[in-house]
Amino acid sequence: MSVARFGRVISRSFAAPSGRRLSRLSATELSSAPIDIHPEVEEALSSGKPVVSLETTLITHGLPHPTNLETGLELEQIVRSTGSIPATIGVIDGRVKVGLEKQELERLADPARKSVKLSRRDIAPALALKADGGTTCSATLIFSTLAGIKVGYFLSDNGVRLCLPGDRFLQREGVLGGVHRGGETSLDISADLHELTRCPVGLVSAGVKSILDIGRTLEYLETLGVPVVAYGDTCDFPAFFSRKSGFNVPWNVQDPLHAAKLLMSQHKLGLQNGALFAVPIPHDYEEKGAEIQRLVEQAVAESEANGMSKRGKEVTPWLLARVAELTKGDSMASNLALLRNTANVGGQIAVQYSKLANGYDNSYSSSFTPQLTESKDLTGSASTSPMTSTAPLDDVTLPPADLIIIGSAAVDITAQADPANDSSLAKNSTAPGKVSLALGGVARNMAEAAHRILTAQRLPTSLLVAPVGEDGFGKFLVDEMDKLGMRTDGLLKSDKRTAVCNMILDSSGNLTGGVADMEITQTFVDEQIIPQLRRHIPKVVAIDGNLSPAVIKGVISYCDKHHIRVFFEPTSVVKSTSILAAIETLLTKPDLSEPPIAFFSPNLLELVHVYSSIQAEPWNFTSNSYWWSCIDSMGLGTAFRNDLEQLARRNVTDLDVGKGTLSFLIDQGIAQMAINLLPFFQHLVIKCGERGAICAMRISAKDAATSPWGRERSNPLARYVVAQGNNKEIIVLQHFPGLAVDNIANVTGAGDSFVGAILASLSQNPDAFYNPKDLEQVITTAQQAAVLTLQSDLAVSPLLSDALKLQSSAI
Repeated sequence: MSVARFGRVISRSFAAPSGRRLSRLSATELSSAPIDIHPEVEEALSSGKPVVSLETTLITHGLPHPTNLETGLELEQIVRSTGSIPATIGVIDGRVKVGLEKQELERLADPARKSVKLSRRDIAPALALKADGGTTCSATLIFSTLAGIKVGYFLSDNGVRLCLPGDRFLQREGVLGGVHRGGETSLDISADLHELTRCPVGLVSAGVKSILDIGRTLEYLETLGVPVVAYGDTCDFPAFFSRKSGFNVPWNVQDPLHAAKLLMSQHKLGLQNGALFAVPIPHDYEEKGAEIQRLVEQAVAESEANGMSKRGKEVTPWLLARVAELTKGDSMASNLALLRNTANVGGQIAVQYSKLANGYDNSYSSSFTPQLTESKDLTGSASTSPMTSTAPLDDVTLPPADLIIIGSAAVDITAQADPANDSSLAKNSTAPGKVSLALGGVARNMAEAAHRILTAQRLPTSLLVAPVGEDGFGKFLVDEMDKLGMRTDGLLKSDKRTAVCNMILDSSGNLTGGVADMEITQTFVDEQIIPQLRRHIPKVVAIDGNLSPAVIKGVISYCDKHHIRVFFEPTSVVKSTSILAAIETLLTKPDLSEPPIAFFSPNLLELVHVYSSIQAEPWNFTSNSYWWSCIDSMGLGTAFRNDLEQLARRNVTDLDVGKGTLSFLIDQGIAQMAINLLPFFQHLVIKCGERGAICAMRISAKDAATSPWGRERSNPLARYVVAQGNNKEIIVLQHFPGLAVDNIANVTGAGDSFVGAILASLSQNPDAFYNPKDLEQVITTAQQAAVLTLQSDLAVSPLLSDALKLQSSAI
């Protein structure tokens, strides 16, 4: 195998596990060939990691500048999000590059350089004349084969290819070439079809554009002996913008694992032909795609009416130009969605094939797609894409998630002393008791609570995005989540230790001490997270305080740019201020008109700490002109203070007067602190333990115009105070009494279950807080979830899966 290290080519034999050389050329021949393999790609191939080979005609000829470069970078990120190393292939100054540096990608994307389009016929001339070029499907297949990349994922004309070390190609692309209209006389047939007979390739495509002759294309593939498989629950063959072309194919698969098994079956039989997996356009783009498809059919009808359809090779350029004219360029979003979708599906298939090829027994969930510890470009520098749209998941097996929860997934080791020996915990010795192993981590707990509630309501569940180590604890975590039916495709593989929390509890279930190994969460980077946000377009993103301030800042900046609501769970007093760096950045926006963070769920201690921190160095938020303008616009005067004093005289609960009153709202300054934080957090849900919960919120004038709160007035007897601001905004502070709890087993996880239940409601109704009745249902459901977990030995009570236990769900 020829390997380039910073431009120098060296020779090394690269053999399959069976000893058979993967490259078609000898080591001597390959050492003299003008091929440079990037060190990252070489290491991945050597260590058995999946590698994705991406073609570059998409960059040189498929998209306008700078969208071409942005898309190329984004597709590399999508490849990484599936657990693979991207190997973008192109020709630079007459040398084949298997894996491009960022500056080389920029060079190919520059339209002024006039790079050539390289198919099989163009390779030798381009190398001899030292040209720059973008590789088509056929050229990329050839170079991947020479480099020893044997499971590949490719794109012809506008695509991307994913390659894994092994004995077959897996090709994924946005659109497949085919037999052109009139091809029976012009012989205008894409070279892509023949390439599938030369290489064992699994090609993932959005089908065939209807400007081609789809029927003859399928017939020709049958003649060539290439299996055509629909990816979904039907045998309908898609037509790029349309989920149905009017043609059926003989076979279909419904998930990445079965697609991978099909490829493995071909490999075991020694078959050298490829297979085509046809993935329909995501449902979100189906309506728009139908309109584009109508315009495509109009262009085809015009070509038949004016005689253009009979002019051989001239018809296709004419059709493309006419479709572009009719759609006015409006097909770009659908094109990019198809690229991202097929990239994701192909990546999932590749990961599953890699597991099969490496002898894994599929004890991990088929939906678990591990990621590398870092998401960087081929230069080793962290890279992000400025693209604003998403990479949709395959809408058959993994639908988009409305709720994404980001943070820690951990394994909890809990040791609890027997009541008779509780006192021995204070001594330097062990104490009799019980030790249990269970799932934990704040983000994971919230995700499980949301999952159980949403599943009980037969609603789409949440997605947990968290790092997991390649160790026994990591495997336990993934296996147990899979058993719960939770999605694991957001778990990202890391070379760090899986997070573990070792807790010591007294006989009453109270925490007395422990050790938390959470380093893996601190090494998490936002470049790993952003592709998940692009892919799903969630309604709500929840972040736990275990993430580093830098990651929180990156995620919140992305959410702010794309108008995604953020829910911050502070996790602990120490970590509660980890969000302040992100808020500081957003405060510099010249057009800032609303709180940067939509939801904040502190307990009383965390509330006090955050409030104290924003007043002190280095933050000094209360000296910011934005804060002063917000406080002034609230216009809270004597009437609000009087209403608040009446509320403070209410008992904590009407059922047990012995629990005291709500005087702490004023005596401890809780209400004042909450109000002063509203410029930064639009909705505060303050957890007050057995004293219940307090909601403080600031509803903008625009939302107040339609919110039922606009018709409410303060009612201390009903435990809420409402004030109208100077700019017609609404300020609300409401208390919700706590629920009675018997037989507390464990206090760990109750707060997480409380927040998880709120998130489940918000994922279905993001505006629930704007309606008094909806808000009451949301908080009541959350309190019931917390009570059930308090009575459970686990971090999240399994009873949350029973919707009847939650009586009146807010979803």
